Amino acid sequence: MKIRIKENSVRFRLTRSEVEQVCTKGSYTEHTEFDTAHFTYGVNVKEDISDLMADFMGNAIILYLPKHFIEEWQQTDRVGFERQIPLKNGKTLLVLLEKDFVCMDDNREDQSDNYPNPTAEKLR
Repeated sequence: MKIRIKENSVRFRLTRSEVEQVCTKGSYTEHTEFDTAHFTYGVNVKEDISDLMADFMGNAIILYLPKHFIEEWQQTDRVGFERQIPLKNGKTLLVLLEKDFVCMDDNREDQSDNYPNPTAEKLR
């Protein structure tokens, strides 16, 4: 799972097996370790919500995915979900949860578990 954070936006990108785990087991979590603490980020399925939600507590960012979103995400070409979450201070937090596609440029990371890039398919 990759996360990208810029100002008031958080974007999670999951590989095929990570999407599968979220959809079948109800959660997927990863950790980044530092000398003084560790940072946790993950996706949890939740039954009693109607749209994406997010929380930051105890050095962890957790996205909550409504249970009724699972089937569409897992079994269709739907890339992901997006939501502007209103905050108490009047600002908004943009949250994106997406399938991770194979990069089209030269990339050194292992992409064997990524989804095929639809743009690359069109170029063939």
